[in-house]
Formats: sequence, C-alpha cells, structure tokens
Amino acid sequence: MHYYELPKLPESIDTNNILELWLKLFSAKTEEELVKIDALEVPVMSEAIKAYQRVMTSAELRELERLRTKASHDEAQALHNARQNERKLWEGVVAEKDAEIATLQIQLRELNNKNH
Repeated sequence: MHYYELPKLPESIDTNNILELWLKLFSAKTEEELVKIDALEVPVMSEAIKAYQRVMTSAELRELERLRTKASHDEAQALHNARQNERKLWEGVVAEKDAEIATLQIQLRELNNKNH
C-alpha cells in the first residue's frame, strides 16, 4: 500500500506520469488548478474534468450531495445526543451507588460503635 501526501506534490506536472496527474486532479481546490491540468491536453484528464464539471452543475446531484451532508450531520448529532444521554444515565447510576455506599458505611460505623 502506498500513501501520497497531496500537499507535497511537486508544482510541475509530468504529463507522462498518470499517477501524478490523477493525484494533482484529486488535490485541486480551485477552478484555476483544474484549468491548469486541462491545459496539459491529456485526454483522460480532460475527460475527468468535464465529467466532474457536469456532476457539479447538475441540480439533482447537488441536491443529493446536500442531503448526504445533512444526513451525515444528523447522524453525528444523534450520536452526540446518545453519548450525552448515556453519560447522564451513568452519572445517575454512580450517584445512586455512592448514596448506597454512604448508607452502608454509616451502618457499619454504627455496628462498630455498638461492638466497642
């Protein structure tokens, strides 16, 4: 397995290195970077950029992405709420057990005092 640090890719792009071209495409954050890659006139990269642009301009796909993002946020919020509820539940259990222990300690002291 290989790992690539996208921010550390060289600035110059070797049009013969298809892996480097794909990594540059995946790391592109601006339209200018996409234009720069497209200007290299590598057919597969131009095709990938055009496909990406079609997807990004599709209202249906933008709505699906919005819904996916919302679902992800909702799931994270539900998990957070569940953790908060679980923590409160355990705090209640611990408080209850602490009270039981305190009662037992008092009873034990009373028994010790009677025996001495």
